[in-house]
Amino acid sequence: MMWRNPLNPASHTVVGRGAAAALELFERSTRRYRKPEWEIDTVTAHGMTVPVKPVTILSKPFCNLVHFQRELPNAVQKKDPKVLLVAPMAGHFATLLRGTVRDLLPDHDVYVTEWIDARFVPRATGPFDLDTYIDYIIEFLQGFGGNVHVMAVCQPTVPVFAAVSLMEARRDPNVPRSMVLMAGPIDARKSPTAVNKYATGKPLSWFRQNVITQVPWPYPGHMRLVYPGFLQLSGFMGMNLERHVTAHRDLFHNLIQGDGDSADKHREFYDEFLAVMDLSAEYYLQTIESVFMEHKLPKGEMRHHGELVDPSTIKNVPLMTVEGYKDDITGIGQTEAALELCTNLPDSMKAHHLQEGVGHYGVFNGSRFRNEILPKVRKFMRSHQGQGNLLKRVLQRVA
Repeated sequence: MMWRNPLNPASHTVVGRGAAAALELFERSTRRYRKPEWEIDTVTAHGMTVPVKPVTILSKPFCNLVHFQRELPNAVQKKDPKVLLVAPMAGHFATLLRGTVRDLLPDHDVYVTEWIDARFVPRATGPFDLDTYIDYIIEFLQGFGGNVHVMAVCQPTVPVFAAVSLMEARRDPNVPRSMVLMAGPIDARKSPTAVNKYATGKPLSWFRQNVITQVPWPYPGHMRLVYPGFLQLSGFMGMNLERHVTAHRDLFHNLIQGDGDSADKHREFYDEFLAVMDLSAEYYLQTIESVFMEHKLPKGEMRHHGELVDPSTIKNVPLMTVEGYKDDITGIGQTEAALELCTNLPDSMKAHHLQEGVGHYGVFNGSRFRNEILPKVRKFMRSHQGQGNLLKRVLQRVA
């Protein structure tokens, strides 16, 4: 602030601007980033620009179910399909899907799982593992009574796929109308990436000993075992270190040259990227073991509280998978594998889209998602808008 103050003569010199730029880079590299805001205030839907308000409609110890309420007439609102967007619980906050939510809102009634930073969850509330994650998804889906399409992005494709499989096996009438799985590791054996190789390159005991730690006091979750956000962030940065170094070098030059627009875009991206949350150790270790090491779901060995997860039981929920051609986190074929596992789902209820020219993030955000992927997802959901309650109607007739 001192070097940027216009009352300081040095702020108008190259030396002053260089000092200010260097100090900002240092400050941004050492800051603890808080959970970002959604910053979605309005949406243009059905020819009207209306306010949008995120409202928590259900609170669980590790997750809030958030409804993006649009101030539309009820008759108009009912025309739009309800969509449960299951955000990743993989380090970043749910706001990483801000662009996805913004693009869905014009013609969908959107609900999002907003996962809670484990460091703020008191230890007395108990553990949170992959089984509990699946319990949450089943509870959320049941709350919609079958009137919802579920869309899972990246990591939650596995628990969402498992949850729907279990609901179908139990003949639960509240299965979703359709299911869209995007860029997730259903079968991580296919086209393994650096992420997959990292997860399988060491025994589970190594992860337990080297990346798990306790939440410190005075956080509400102190003494809870977690995979801390700062370790995740070092992993994110290390995977593409050269790119991040180049980006920060460009920020330094933009600050010196006074290019405010480019500097603001950089700050906006990294404010989101550098904001990370702690993950429950039970959930992290169980996911590493089940999904990446032992591949239990595609091998037919995954269990939920002892109950076998069998995707072949899915007969009533249409399934669409989406992948990115340049995805360096979830390799090509890993998500599409879900279609192969649904052996009793008719081909007319299956769809797959491989998007050219996008990496992992581009599968669910950006211009390619908005202009090429989302129209296909929208068409798929609407073509099966009446499909999801088929099981409910059959069971009602039998009763």
